[in-house]
Amino acid sequence: KGEGHVEGEKVENPDTGLYYDEYLRQVIDVLETDKHFREKLQTADIEEIKSGKLSRELDLVSHHVRTRLDELKRQEVARLRMLIKAKMDSVQDTGIDHQALLKQFEHLNHQNPDTFEPKDLDMLIKAVSARYE
Repeated sequence: KGEGHVEGEKVENPDTGLYYDEYLRQVIDVLETDKHFREKLQTADIEEIKSGKLSRELDLVSHHVRTRLDELKRQEVARLRMLIKAKMDSVQDTGIDHQALLKQFEHLNHQNPDTFEPKDLDMLIKAVSARYE
């Protein structure tokens, strides 16, 4: 009662209902460890975020942050591949187009599975925005 938010206290966010919710949260957590990006995120309005202007700030984050984002993306791609394989195994249909399946995952650039680029951040933001609009 009456207690304010304590600096450094972890605030529990409600589940977004997105199948990539954990990936989204991890990306945000990593980006917020970069002081410059965190300041830009806090001062950006919703239109700057949706337009991709904020995504371009990714080029200015520290090497450590980029390395961690690359690792998160590789983990997410591996998770999605596992889901596709499970779907294929359950259907047992050899005519499934892998690229078509990957295209349904619009929250990351599946053409580049190894590095997290501004395009990935832009795609993640647009996927979340489209879901909530």
